[in-house]
Amino acid sequence: MHYLQKEGTADIAPALASGEADLNGHFAAPLLLRLEAGDPIVILAGLHVGCFELFGTDRVQAIRDLKGKTVAVPTLDSSRFVFLATITAYVGLDLHKDIHFVTYPGPESIRLLSEGKIDAYLGFPPEPQEMREQRIGHVVISSIVDRPWSQYFCCMLAGNREFVRTNPVATKRALRAILKAADFCASEPEQSAQFMVDQGYTERYDHALQVMKALPYQWREYSAEDTLRFYALRLHEVGMLKSTPHELLAHGTDWRFLNELKKELKG
Repeated sequence: MHYLQKEGTADIAPALASGEADLNGHFAAPLLLRLEAGDPIVILAGLHVGCFELFGTDRVQAIRDLKGKTVAVPTLDSSRFVFLATITAYVGLDLHKDIHFVTYPGPESIRLLSEGKIDAYLGFPPEPQEMREQRIGHVVISSIVDRPWSQYFCCMLAGNREFVRTNPVATKRALRAILKAADFCASEPEQSAQFMVDQGYTERYDHALQVMKALPYQWREYSAEDTLRFYALRLHEVGMLKSTPHELLAHGTDWRFLNELKKELKG
């Protein structure tokens, strides 16, 4: 298996659609946007729940408090912006009228939040761990523990449609390896965290261990279909999707490999 490194999440979808990448783990909601845009991808499985944590100043105690506030995201086509779209839709806020979005790199956003110059920032590991350590802001919602987001997958595995069609054996082998790796993360968080440090993915073992212990790597228990329906409905509510969940699921998913592996890899 060869790994292709990309700078940000916005680069993932084009690589998968073009065939530069064959398989990829990505947040469920942006995958739905790419399906509707016509990208030749197919969603194969859910991997784990949770990643995102929304940090706010004292002016933001709940999601509804984002009304009239300034929120930072890396870019307006990032996974973080899409997640914020789903959580604001869930509480009835108008994404385009009620919230002022600004774009800054992560470190700059965190600094601005610490100085009270923005009201909220959606963190992604290891940022939440660093922010808690530095006592910057407070957690407004966590997709790891707060309902309804904690009931659905965050990251899912998708493949280039032509690769999956012409390489079913390789697709299943890769998915098997990835799901077994998820099981290892759940059963051996210490070794998983050390591996991330050894491979240079992160410098802080303690932060990596916090993430490994917090994320529910329960790919058998959660429903990939329900996840896509949930996010499709939220994105439809904010006008980011026109297709129905049924239409997207019908032409954008293939659960054959997952169903076979659930039988083979009994936990």
